[in-house]
Amino acid sequence: MEFIISKYNYWIYITLMMVGFYAMIGKRNLVKKLVGMNIFQTALILYFISTAAKKGATIPIVAHGHGEAVHAVHATQYVNPLPHVLMLTAIVVMVSTFGVALALIMMIYRRYKTLEEDEILKATK
Repeated sequence: MEFIISKYNYWIYITLMMVGFYAMIGKRNLVKKLVGMNIFQTALILYFISTAAKKGATIPIVAHGHGEAVHAVHATQYVNPLPHVLMLTAIVVMVSTFGVALALIMMIYRRYKTLEEDEILKATK
């Protein structure tokens, strides 16, 4: 039980993912689906950032300069910056996707005068 409580952040991410997944699958409004997709993506980004964190680790910058004695660098003492950089890229992609999808939703609304999926499908038949 203590193990489950100690990993509370993972339970929060799972809850956020399921809220986003429900919004994408269960809702009929296109804007609600889009917001659900954004919540799902945000939960994944938070998950990957939290798994890359290490307690007691420092940033991967070697402190000594030129001419000083070179000591062995242990990878376990440093935080891996790659997951954080990848998640910054994912945030940029998420915002871009959101903007393009919102523009498409605006065009759909101008054409069909509704954002409900069922009514749009009826109008296209």
